[in-house]
Amino acid sequence: MMAEATSSHETQGLYSDRVCSPEATFEAIDPYLRPLGVTRLARVTGLDRIGIPVWNAVVPNSRSIVINQGKGIRDIDARVSAAMEALERAVAGAPNIDAIQSTGRELLVSGAKIEPLTCLTAVGQRDLGEEDETSWAQGRELFSGGAAWVPLEAALLDRTVENCRYWQSSDGLASGNTLEEAIFHGLLERIERDAETLWKITSLAGRLSCCIDPRSLHDPVVDDLCGMIEEAGLLLRFFDITSDIGIPCFVAIIGPPGAAGTTAPCRFIDVAQGNGAHPHPARAAIRAITEAAQSRLTFISGARDDIPPAAFFHPLPEDTRRLLEARPKPLDTERGTTARGLAPLMSHVLGRLESAGIRSAIGLPLTRGEYPFAVCKIFVPKLENPDGRRRRRLGSRAISRSLAFK
Repeated sequence: MMAEATSSHETQGLYSDRVCSPEATFEAIDPYLRPLGVTRLARVTGLDRIGIPVWNAVVPNSRSIVINQGKGIRDIDARVSAAMEALERAVAGAPNIDAIQSTGRELLVSGAKIEPLTCLTAVGQRDLGEEDETSWAQGRELFSGGAAWVPLEAALLDRTVENCRYWQSSDGLASGNTLEEAIFHGLLERIERDAETLWKITSLAGRLSCCIDPRSLHDPVVDDLCGMIEEAGLLLRFFDITSDIGIPCFVAIIGPPGAAGTTAPCRFIDVAQGNGAHPHPARAAIRAITEAAQSRLTFISGARDDIPPAAFFHPLPEDTRRLLEARPKPLDTERGTTARGLAPLMSHVLGRLESAGIRSAIGLPLTRGEYPFAVCKIFVPKLENPDGRRRRRLGSRAISRSLAFK
């Protein structure tokens, strides 16, 4: 089914905003895989019965995780996705960018704009004060185009660092054929994580009411993905978690039909979730569904080194079981934009953020032209972050949402 959809609907252009094809991207990055620690690319699709393409990239001496994953509509999409994730993590482990040692006050006196990123302060750490000296890196304020300085430590993804002041995460870390491409996809990830956090703190009844039928998007590739899951004998539940920002965001949950009832006990790993955000609803849906398939293969392969062994024995949470019982309804609200091309899409995303009262987004390049790809870290302090060991679990948006439901 997938082959039929992709042969009649060219993925480049209709389902991609990358500046070149996945084939061309892989040809460009291939010489840099081994020097940056990637020793193997593996197709793991066949470990599951769904058939949605998923690949692994193995980085044995990684500073974060050894197993990186990628998914996509076609094999080449998933292969490139896995390779690029491995490369961006390798770069973020030891970014070769200019930094200055200074206090925040000294930078302010010089007329510079700084963002101390207290929203990312790690558990047990003290917020960075104006008199604290640290390494600062120069990013770009995406709204104004001006310079904005952020603590370099907040961009690191190096788990070998002890007592790091900042919570280390790949959230907002992105790569692309160009810097603008990387910035765009990093920004979408931050919007997606914000939307998921707001959805998770909503009441169970509120979350259940968001369940929609993905086929109501009337997209051939989405339809094919749904068909593959159904033919595998699995249950798909799909939720519209789009926030006040207005960029389409979806959650896809895949599980065995028995998980929706009480007839048989299920484990945490029997149900997989994926999220996706994109200005075009079908693209957001494809991201969510393919990521759910990728998450399922994460558990099946058992190779991902950031999943503790105990996770394979945890029972399925009751809230998750209830989500599988949700009753889908058609998507009855217009979503997204007709814009095409990277620049118009970026302008649309920034406009939606601004309409929600978010007027600061910083892109920090972690490469400077030494590779045929770009890596960046995106910081949007007002957006919510996913679960993690931070001093502050929730920000103002989530607190306001939680108070509204009390």
